[in-house]
Amino acid sequence: MKKTKKLGMTIGITAVLFGLGTWLLLGKWMTDGMEPLADGSLEYAFILGAKVNGETPSLTLRYRLEEALSYAEEYPDVKFILSGGQGPDEDIAEGEAMRRYLMEYGVQEERLLLETESTSTYENILYSKRLLPDDVEAVTIITSDFHLARARMIADSMDLETDALPAKTPKSVEAKHHIRERLALIKTVIVGK
Repeated sequence: MKKTKKLGMTIGITAVLFGLGTWLLLGKWMTDGMEPLADGSLEYAFILGAKVNGETPSLTLRYRLEEALSYAEEYPDVKFILSGGQGPDEDIAEGEAMRRYLMEYGVQEERLLLETESTSTYENILYSKRLLPDDVEAVTIITSDFHLARARMIADSMDLETDALPAKTPKSVEAKHHIRERLALIKTVIVGK
């Protein structure tokens, strides 16, 4: 009985330490995913989609678009691939919502390419890559800070080099997104998507 209790305690402590170590490692990956910061040296940038409320970008998507707007003003030669399909509860595709928003704030339409079929981060990268000229092997990824590590890991698996432009995460969803993203990172490491 005493041996069984001791074994149970050892297993329990080991599981807690393993879980804590995994949690910290994934957090480090998420932080490391935000480097190197984009400096305008790459000709194309992918803006990854997020929820659209009706036809209006959610706060998460707006934060991504605000980063993209600043970047577009600072680097007028960069072209943007706006990536995101239409969910069942969205009135338009995320890519189209992004196009409207960026044009409303002065980004010229000829700098914007649309990808409106994707339904996941993996598809965002895969379908956006298809819109690149054949000789382009590196892009900037613009997405939420918590999301960059996984997006860049997926891009790397498709032989795309990347730099990063992190958008802040709304405080109201930060905890939920950080937990979900850690689980998604584990999945990406295991299955590659």
